Amino acid sequence: MRALIQRVSQARVEVADEVIGQCGVGLLVLLGCGQGDDESDLDYVFEKVVNLRIFEDEQGKMNHSLLDIGGELLVVSQFTLYADTRRGRRPSFTGAMAPVPAEAMYQAFVERARARGITVGTGRFGAMMNVSLTNQGPVTIMIDSRER
Repeated sequence: MRALIQRVSQARVEVADEVIGQCGVGLLVLLGCGQGDDESDLDYVFEKVVNLRIFEDEQGKMNHSLLDIGGELLVVSQFTLYADTRRGRRPSFTGAMAPVPAEAMYQAFVERARARGITVGTGRFGAMMNVSLTNQGPVTIMIDSRER
């Protein structure tokens, strides 16, 4: 499982010119599921996302997590995180998980966050979405469960 996270002051996702999900200060999480991902991958990525200390403390050091600051999440599914560009000019996405199990993993990620009391906005799985954000820092970090 891969998560591209961006520290944001705000983010939102639109489908057909309608805002369907948004967040304030917190993280935009672009979440992709790969072939063979399982519950342990979900556990690893989720815990990293909510506990990664990338928010500034009083001295300006990245020392606080999303949980520490009471931040929000906007979680958007993104199978293109599994793009393989090694050959040719058209990316291959064969490393991405099939849509049905990928959507279940995506929903499980969202439910874990909500169960922790985190305010969570979402995209719409499989839809064409427009995502906008204000990246603070900028801070952008890739988490890959296969690189633990």
